[in-house]
Amino acid sequence: SRRESIMSRLPTPARQALTAALVAADQARRDGDAATRWANLEDAHVLSQPAAAAHVRVHLRMLRAGWDGRDRTEIKGQLLRVIVAAPGSWSGRYPKGNTGRARVPATLPMSIRPELARLLE
Repeated sequence: SRRESIMSRLPTPARQALTAALVAADQARRDGDAATRWANLEDAHVLSQPAAAAHVRVHLRMLRAGWDGRDRTEIKGQLLRVIVAAPGSWSGRYPKGNTGRARVPATLPMSIRPELARLLE
């Protein structure tokens, strides 16, 4: 399926967790819970980094969250990240563990929570 090809560079547990995080983010959006929405998008970002199409998709969701929140900093930051996400994933030159938010430097590697790190092994 198309979804499988988008995330084919991810181990199965990471693919499943990424899908679950995106579903949870969508539910949080419908519930009007911005904090939960962002927490799930950040997890989705960490999980998506090795897979270019999934990585871009997560940044597009983050862009929408920034738009919904009328957050100019997030909108501008996500526009840049949408452009650089795929090349970063393809080249393997992405900041592992970075949460993907605009208030975090785009090139800053961050520690990955153990439960997410296990999924990416």
